[in-house]
Amino acid sequence: MKYILFAVALVLILSFAIALPARAAFCRTVEEHEICILSIQRSAKNHWEYRASVSVDGVARPVEVYNCRDRQRTQKDRTVIPFAKNGPGELICTMLK
Repeated sequence: MKYILFAVALVLILSFAIALPARAAFCRTVEEHEICILSIQRSAKNHWEYRASVSVDGVARPVEVYNCRDRQRTQKDRTVIPFAKNGPGELICTMLK
């Protein structure tokens, strides 16, 4: 009996410990551009990094890694691009400190 209770408690603890990416879009208008965060997940290893998919003026981008410490984003092909002024990277890093 106590093993069953232990197993149930363990499953509950693990289900709350796993962070799932956000699914609802969060949109802001910045300098006449609508920037929406479509999905986002914080890195467990590097707390200053986020894997996020964003859209700018309705055009969706694939998932990229946003590095808030170095102010740069890394695309899927490992191309590193500095944050644009008032762009999605700035929004992600200022809203999710």
